[in-house]
Amino acid sequence: MKYTMFPLSENALTIRFFHEVSEQVNERVHQFTLMLQKQRWEGIVDIVPTFSSLTIYYDPLFVGAYERMCERLQTALERLEQEVPPVPERTIVIPVCYGGNFGPDLPDVAEYHGLTEQEVINVHSHGTYKVFMIGFAPGFAYLGGLSLDIATPRRATPRIAVPAGSVGIAGNQTGIYPLSTPGGWQIIGRTPLSLFRPHDPEPSLLRAGDIVRFQPITEEDYRMWNDERDSCHS
Repeated sequence: MKYTMFPLSENALTIRFFHEVSEQVNERVHQFTLMLQKQRWEGIVDIVPTFSSLTIYYDPLFVGAYERMCERLQTALERLEQEVPPVPERTIVIPVCYGGNFGPDLPDVAEYHGLTEQEVINVHSHGTYKVFMIGFAPGFAYLGGLSLDIATPRRATPRIAVPAGSVGIAGNQTGIYPLSTPGGWQIIGRTPLSLFRPHDPEPSLLRAGDIVRFQPITEEDYRMWNDERDSCHS
């Protein structure tokens, strides 16, 4: 697979595999990320994968100048073509209460596609989604695999505050707001799960490469889930 490599700063460089969002390209990003993580090069500070690229932050005192870093990465990329490591997948089930106060845009999404609200719920909850990347906000997962039957443009006017746990649609992607932030995605439901736990060893519930499925729950289920979570933290 072709790629381009360019400096991002004096201590970071980016490898871009392709100018498109696809599962094949995203899989290659995660494969190379996994390879670098396993090799544990001294001097690599952080590896940040995105849809179709990854950025590597490094300490020049350990790895040398930019040109030296490029040479090492090119050698690793050549090896990747011959020894493709399997990317381990986790499947995470996310409970979602759809519609009502939790999903104020569900009627608009249904009307946009000429579907009933229940049909939108059925399509969304029967899908299998892959976490392409984490970004925008801590723990915010961009999920690929949304059916074109319910792919919907962003709202014309973003909301000032979208509640944490809100499940939304933007174009052909779906995602979950881990924190209360401004946002323009079409909100169709909400999960009682905490997507971002800053004090946990792994703050983000989801990570790049995960498989996500959504499970519809009732409003009563949602309240009970919240009550149990609150009692555990009290």
